[in-house]
Amino acid sequence: MQAIQLREKIAKGEFNKSTAGFCQGNVQANMVILPKKYAKTFEEFAKKNAKAIPVLEIIKDSHYSTLLAKNANLLNELPSYNIFENGKIIKTVSDISEYYEEDFVFFLIGCSFTFENSLVNSGIQLKHVAQEKNVSMYNTSIKLHGVGEFEGEMVVSMRPIKKDRVADACVITSHYPNMHGTPIHIGYPEMIGIKDINKPDYGDYIEINEDEIPVFWPCGVTPENVLKKIKLPFAITHNPGHMFVSDKKDSDYYV
Repeated sequence: MQAIQLREKIAKGEFNKSTAGFCQGNVQANMVILPKKYAKTFEEFAKKNAKAIPVLEIIKDSHYSTLLAKNANLLNELPSYNIFENGKIIKTVSDISEYYEEDFVFFLIGCSFTFENSLVNSGIQLKHVAQEKNVSMYNTSIKLHGVGEFEGEMVVSMRPIKKDRVADACVITSHYPNMHGTPIHIGYPEMIGIKDINKPDYGDYIEINEDEIPVFWPCGVTPENVLKKIKLPFAITHNPGHMFVSDKKDSDYYV
């Protein structure tokens, strides 16, 4: 399925699940929407924490289209959105048109789903893709660099990687710095504040076999964790794992 076809299905309400494994080879993006008064500070916060929050595009001035996909509509072409008020998710919806305000600023943020195609093509099995599940994501104790009211801890995504392919996974993902790049941590989940690897905070549980090591990448759900902590009056994010699938190719961001 082409990315434009997937976005059309999403807009019609015919697709409402995780985009992991779909349109392989296409860039996928996280999204954060903030009122203008918070946007500049968040932009600086993202720059200070670029590994976790690599900004691909900022959309403002009453626009909700994107350079990443021709004629795309960011109000209804992600499968699911979270509406935040005072740090709490008050609703999860498939269309945010009724919430739209002209002063909104949209941030499209790099996603690790983008580099998964290169991992798979290199013979590295990704169990959540094979099992048609969402990736496992966890809150951690890894502190972010605070800017203004924005502060908090990093969220990570976890993929069980065969022990003899961990080094390869590190090298492959290093070529995608705008999609989080290399892992932030390998093995020993308790060292980064994960109490129970069998209970992800977001996404689905993925079993880790004896011949595998849990490998952790910074995750674009990090802003959601921050919003919960700082209790911003209003914000919208993508629902974790339910990404914007663009027309850009992963090769466009390979360095």
